Amino acid sequence: MITLASLFTPDMIWGTFIGLVIAFAIPMTLVAFGGMYSEHSGIVNIALEGIMVIGSMVAVAVARSLNDVVKNGSLPSWAAMIVVILAAGIGGSLFGLLLSFASNALKADQTIAGTALNIMAPAIFLIVSTAMNNGIETDWMSWPSWYKLSPDVFGVTERGFIRSLTTYTICNETTFFAIVLIPLFAFILYKTRYGLRLRSCGENPEASASLGINVLGLRYSSGLISGFLAGIGGCAFTLANTSDVYGDVAGLGFLSIAVMIFGNWNAVKIIFAALFFSFFKTLGNMTNILANSENSFLQALVSFPMASVVFAMLPYVVTLLVLIFTSKKSQAPNAEGKPFDVSRRS
Repeated sequence: MITLASLFTPDMIWGTFIGLVIAFAIPMTLVAFGGMYSEHSGIVNIALEGIMVIGSMVAVAVARSLNDVVKNGSLPSWAAMIVVILAAGIGGSLFGLLLSFASNALKADQTIAGTALNIMAPAIFLIVSTAMNNGIETDWMSWPSWYKLSPDVFGVTERGFIRSLTTYTICNETTFFAIVLIPLFAFILYKTRYGLRLRSCGENPEASASLGINVLGLRYSSGLISGFLAGIGGCAFTLANTSDVYGDVAGLGFLSIAVMIFGNWNAVKIIFAALFFSFFKTLGNMTNILANSENSFLQALVSFPMASVVFAMLPYVVTLLVLIFTSKKSQAPNAEGKPFDVSRRS
C-alpha cells in the first residue's frame, strides 16, 4: 500500500532521484538559455547539440592535460575544474562562431548551417580523442579521477538521502556556475540596455539598425554567449551522466531546444520546463534502480511491463506532445531565421 509517508522517506533512492532531476535540469537550462540568446538576436541555433559535444570534448581534454599538475598538488582539483569549465565555455563559443559567421557573413540558411555543425562535432571529437589516445582510434575519453568533488568535502559522511543528493548536485562544480550564470544572463537579457537591444534585433532588425544599433555586432555577441552557455552545458551533462565522455550527448541539445520552445523563449519558464523534462529523463535512466528499491511508491511507478522502454521513450514523446499543444501559442522572435542585410534597410 502506498502511503503519504512512503513518498517522503528520506532514503538514498529519493536523494539520487531528486539529485539527478536537478543534475539533468542544469545543462538543459544552460543550453536552452544559450538558444534563447541566439534566437532573441534573430539566429536559429540548431547547432546546440554539436556545441555541447565540443564543450564536453574541450572540458575532458583540458582536465586530462591538467592531471599531472593536480596529482602533484600544484593546483587544487576545484581550481582545475574552474579552468576546465571555463575552457568548455570558450570552446563552445568558438565553435558557435561558425554558425554566426555562416548566418551573418555568408547569409546561409541557419537550419542547414546548424545541422552541418551537429554533423561536424562528433567527427572533431573522434579526431581529438584518437590523438589523445596515442593514435588509437576511439570515440570516448575518460575524466581524471579528481573530476568530481566528494560529499566528504561538504561534511556529508553518512550514506542516505543527503549524501546521494549531494553527489549529484553540489559535487558537480558546474552547479555553482549554473547558480551564478542562470540569474546573471536572465538579468542581462531583461534588465540591461544590451538585452533590450538584442531582443529588438530579433523582432525588427531593420528598425533597430535605423536607430543606430549594430545588429550584426549584437548577433555575433549573442552567438558567443550562446556557445559559451551550451559549451558549459555539455560539460555539465557529462559530469552528471558518466565518467566517460563520448562524441554525443544523447540528444540533450535537441531536448534543450524543446525546453526553450516550451518555455516560450522566457527565462523563468525555461527553468520550469527544464525541470519538467528532466523529471521524465531521470525516470528513463533510473527505471531498473527504482524497480529494486525498498520504496513502495517508486516500485509501483515502474512496475508495469516494459517500463524501462516506456520511460526511456518518455522524454521524447513528451517533447512531441508538448510541441503539438503549445506550438500555436509560441511567441518566437519575429525575425528569427531571417538573415540581416544592412543594404536592404528601409
